[in-house]
Formats: sequence, C-alpha cells, structure tokens
Amino acid sequence: MSGYETILYAEDGPVGTLTLNRPQDGNMFTPVMCHEIRDCINAVRRETRTRVLVITGAGDRFFCLGGRKEGLEDTMLYAGVLPTLEMYESIERLQKPVIASVNGFAVGGGNVLHVVCDLTIAKESAVFRQVGPMMGSFDAGYGTWVLEDLIGRKRAKEMWFRNPKLTARQAQEWGLVNTVVPDAELAAETRAMALEIAQRGPFALAAIKSAFAARHGGVGGLARMAHDLLLRPYLDSRESQELSRAFAEKRHPDPGEFGH
Repeated sequence: MSGYETILYAEDGPVGTLTLNRPQDGNMFTPVMCHEIRDCINAVRRETRTRVLVITGAGDRFFCLGGRKEGLEDTMLYAGVLPTLEMYESIERLQKPVIASVNGFAVGGGNVLHVVCDLTIAKESAVFRQVGPMMGSFDAGYGTWVLEDLIGRKRAKEMWFRNPKLTARQAQEWGLVNTVVPDAELAAETRAMALEIAQRGPFALAAIKSAFAARHGGVGGLARMAHDLLLRPYLDSRESQELSRAFAEKRHPDPGEFGH
C-alpha cells in the first residue's frame, strides 16, 4: 500500500505499522489523514499477511495532538465535521489486534486514538491529555465511553473536566496504558509485543476482539460476531449445503442431511 499523503504504511513479517506522518504539525489529523487511516486499516482488514497492526507517530515528539478543524464545509452535516469516527470504527472492525506505540504527546484526539486501540505501549517521556473543554471542542463518543472502561468513571471525568497532563507512568497507574519503556527502547519493545501476539491464534483473537467491541457496538457489534465470525463456517456446514442444493433443485430439503 502506497500513495498516501499524510501517513506511512510498512509491513515487516506479521506486523504492519501505520505511521501518522505530519510531524511538523504534531501529527494532527486532517480530513485527508482521517480517510487515509481508515482506508489503510480497511486494506489491512482484507489481507491475511499481517497478524498485528501498530499505530505510531512520525518523529520523537508527537504521537498525535488531535485534529485540525480548518478546511471543513460550513454546515452542521457530515461535511462540516472532522471524520475521526471513520478511524475509530475501522480500528474496532479490524479483527487483528492494534497496538498504539505512543512516541510522544498524545493529546485530544490523539489520546482518543490510543484509547481506541487494543493495547498501548508508551515511551517514558510520553504525555497524555484531554483538552477539548479548554479549547472549544469535545469527544462525546469513543473518547468518553471507552475511556471510562479503561480508567473508571471518576478519573475519566477528571481527564475531561480538569484536563490534567499525565506522564506515561501516571497513565500506567491509572490504567490508561499497558506498558511504559525507556524512550530508546520503544520501537524494539513494540515489535516484541507485536510478535508475541502474532503467535496467538488469529481466529481466537478475532473472536475475543469482537466480543469486547460488541458491548458498545449495538446491532453492529453483534453482527460482527454473528456475520464475520459465524457465517463462513456455517456456509461450509452440511445444513447450509443441503439447503442450498434443495433450493437450486426446487425440492424440499432433507433434514437428515443437516448433520449436528
């Protein structure tokens, strides 16, 4: 996959790495970046080469500082909103584990991005913060519900109401990140984590991830369980094949051929 303007994507064995590539602007989201991240993840979803996806930021200062609101249409409809939900939803739908490798400041939408990922590893000098109410913005979806699941209701509200800066160690104590490593070891430790997970059963991991996502996904989340995980094996079953043959042959199916 190539030809992106705002991101980089590379594969190394079973690990794919998506890098937010606007370091001169804090790796901030733009409408183009949101759609490129979505498109890249959806392409990863459609192949079996990779087993784990890593998301990180270019440079050594910023994971992501949130989103640029400039350039949107003057409307209350979709065209007037930064399409961040497309990114978050694509991460939820991806059947492969997603690791956020936080290489610097994760602020605003950048904090939400790592929260939505399945696991977070951060370098020791990383900083985590929600700043929406300080600067005239908010995230009333993934950034609140999933954050509450991670760190609890009181601390999630504190992040949004008081906007504290959390060091990587504080974020780990709060349950916001899984692992903190020395700055120089972030890339190596991220890869070690990804390779460890890549040794697990991909179908089992897909089922587990879908089960976690179903809680907030409503009918869409349940459909991911039933359709994505159950339909393909059902199509190979004796029941499905007998029903298909009977329909094509314009006859009643034989229940004795359904199996167990």
